[in-house]
Amino acid sequence: MNAMRDILNDLESDRFLSDPDPVRRAQNQMRKALPKRFYANVEVAEHDSGYRVLLDGRPVRTPASGEVTLPTQAAADLVALEYNCQGEHIDPMTMPITRLVNTAIDGVASDPQAVAEDILRFASSDLLCYRASTPERLVELEAEAWDPILDWAESELGVRFVLGEGVMHVEQPRATIAAVGAHLRPRREPLRLAALHVMTSLTGSALLALAVEAGAIDVEKAWQAAHVDEDWNISQWGEDAEAAERRSVRRRDMMGAAELLRALSV
Repeated sequence: MNAMRDILNDLESDRFLSDPDPVRRAQNQMRKALPKRFYANVEVAEHDSGYRVLLDGRPVRTPASGEVTLPTQAAADLVALEYNCQGEHIDPMTMPITRLVNTAIDGVASDPQAVAEDILRFASSDLLCYRASTPERLVELEAEAWDPILDWAESELGVRFVLGEGVMHVEQPRATIAAVGAHLRPRREPLRLAALHVMTSLTGSALLALAVEAGAIDVEKAWQAAHVDEDWNISQWGEDAEAAERRSVRRRDMMGAAELLRALSV
């Protein structure tokens, strides 16, 4: 598991200086002086194996000096837009898609099996399978948000997930996890797998991530579904400013991952 987390760290320098948690990542970045923008023009150019982003005519590379080549122009356009939107300084925390691309190239590509296995670990204890027993309104809200995704999973994968109440571990049938693994098998391209892993880890649900990729649920609705319990608590007790900031950072990464997935399919 620790090796898996190392693979998925954002590689924002020539060392593993980042953190898989987006809030700690932001804090780490704030401690570092942001580099000044060193380029004037950003463009996308077709290359033998895909599309490159050029800064003043020079191709972008990852922190580990990997070649950044995107399979579709739409994906390259997303990275180019993030570079183009930088002001006087380059702030990696405002570039979720670029960071995700770097992670995929410098990390995920070296061990896609480990990334897929981590997604499967989430599936074995998926958020959607752990239900509140009370209060009645929260039970209803969870069912409204989560049951359609479980129905989609049953239809798509041909298996059922076991539900439980509270936080006690629910053992999923081997056939169910095997079906998720089979669904992931053709999705081993590093960029796609990295995006799926980000959405899975941010929501606590592999099923939500896979449903977003399949177009079975809008990413905004998936984000809301992942926060049914949290939003219920906020409605009862109010929202903490620091927690709201953490959620905002995580949401930005979620939306970036979903954007990249869509662009990879264009």
